[in-house]
Amino acid sequence: MDLDTRHLRAFVAVVDEGTFTDAAIVLKTSQASVSRAVQRLEAAVGDRLLSRSSRHVDITPTGERAVVHARHILATLAQLEKAAAPSNEDLLVGYAWAALGGHTIAVQRAWEEKQHGDLVFVQSNTPTAGLLEGRCEISVVRRVVADPRLESALLGTERRYAVLAADHPLAARVTVGLADFDSLTVAVDVETGTTSEELWHSAARPAGFRMTRGVDEWLTLIASGRAVGISSEATAAQHPRPGVAFRLVEDAPAISVRLAWWKDNPPRPLDALVEICRAAYTSGD
Repeated sequence: MDLDTRHLRAFVAVVDEGTFTDAAIVLKTSQASVSRAVQRLEAAVGDRLLSRSSRHVDITPTGERAVVHARHILATLAQLEKAAAPSNEDLLVGYAWAALGGHTIAVQRAWEEKQHGDLVFVQSNTPTAGLLEGRCEISVVRRVVADPRLESALLGTERRYAVLAADHPLAARVTVGLADFDSLTVAVDVETGTTSEELWHSAARPAGFRMTRGVDEWLTLIASGRAVGISSEATAAQHPRPGVAFRLVEDAPAISVRLAWWKDNPPRPLDALVEICRAAYTSGD
């Protein structure tokens, strides 16, 4: 099927405006051009979409179904155009679980003071926090960025916290150690999590690992007491939940926090954002 967005726009305009004449006015073109576009769309679909008379236009059953898809396609294209268009205003920053944790608000406020537009955080549970998927211009990552098409900059480090059901025995402690996970089941996110079996080097190791996807599924599993978890302090700061306790893992290695971006297309205010984020992590704000 050979479709042109002009055909879809013409069809939707006729449906919305009620006549070919009014559709042509809205589209700033001729009535004949609108009519030809609709005819070509009908030829591509293989059925009538509109029933024409001398006074008005009715939509056919096939047209009723087709207009829903046409609107969806045009809306998706509009979003794509907006994402691809250069902008000096808002900067989209992707993150998988917890943005910049307790530093998030401080960074946003510092950004507003120095830049025009907002720092908009967009959650995307993918290894690059939406960067490879085109959902953001730059992303916060807590895992190694191995893709050669991407570049990254270290912002700082975060401590690891045990995440436990509030009535778990370890929740009564102020801090815990990696050995305390001996014989426990640890929930991990296979896509974006920072916890894996390699975290334990001693003989005291978890009994097993339970795979989850996304922070909500992970927290729900932990709150029910079916597993425990380990995550960045950013998760503790941004995802407090009734029935869940966060306790510092005192002997666990810190997590490196980075900003990642396309190597051949870095966002224009990159240096300013890196500077602000590093200052927040250095000062502890």
